[in-house]
Amino acid sequence: MPEGKIIKALSGFYYVIDKDDNVTQCRGRGNFRKNKITPLVGDHVVFQAENDQEGYIMEVLKRKNELVRPPIANVDQAILVFSAVEPDFNPGLLNRFLVLVESNEITPLICITKIDLLQDAESEEIAEYVKDYQSIGYSVLLTSSETEEGLEILKPHLQDQISVFAGQSGVGKSSLLNAIDPELQLKTSGISSHLGRGKHTTRHVELIKIGNGLVADTPGFSSLEFQELEVEQLGHCFPEISKASQDCKFRGCLHMNEPKCAVKEAVEMGDIASYRYDSYKQFFEEIKDRKPRY
Repeated sequence: MPEGKIIKALSGFYYVIDKDDNVTQCRGRGNFRKNKITPLVGDHVVFQAENDQEGYIMEVLKRKNELVRPPIANVDQAILVFSAVEPDFNPGLLNRFLVLVESNEITPLICITKIDLLQDAESEEIAEYVKDYQSIGYSVLLTSSETEEGLEILKPHLQDQISVFAGQSGVGKSSLLNAIDPELQLKTSGISSHLGRGKHTTRHVELIKIGNGLVADTPGFSSLEFQELEVEQLGHCFPEISKASQDCKFRGCLHMNEPKCAVKEAVEMGDIASYRYDSYKQFFEEIKDRKPRY
């Protein structure tokens, strides 16, 4: 039986592309629900074609990773799209996204959009954030869909990769993809003046071919929960905390109340940004207070 990749899931149908770029509309096997198997966009699957256009997914092959929100599997990299303004740059939410992708062993790329709208004072603030994240080891790109600044630097990152574009609503994910490939004509929408945040424009997850890569445009969202992460694993999702923790006095130090903690010393010395450590503490408490699932 042929194998392929799910590139879109919509209304109970899964659209599977094979090695020859043929797309077959499939349903899942009847026992998938019984066995609690939910095919995701990005899944490698074995399918059986009833005819040229319709078939059934017979097996979902092993995933290397998966995300819950957005629901997608086998991602190579996450393009974390955050606007410089409208809405304002949100380092706390960016840190949340970074922890999520780090915990799933997905390579993050930070993309700051709408830099054409920055005033001088705002530019300095964004430049400080860029410096901080680059010092940690993250790749950061400054882009504008209007002026197309930074797009030629972004495009090579998308080749031969499955990339997920993620970020809160209204930051310009769809506009960015349209600027990279105008033929996409993805629906976009501005900021709601009443709510002060973006209106959802992308309604489902779909893998789109751009050059030799596949890109997922996903519904925007503004909250993430750490359902699978444990407090002992959290520090490993902050590269600078993970590095500094090697000098902590106590093995298994959680960098909260322990004495002679190298992480807290690094924060006091300014070697770890205080807002990053604040995010660590916030996420630590969230995970600690998480209700157990049975």
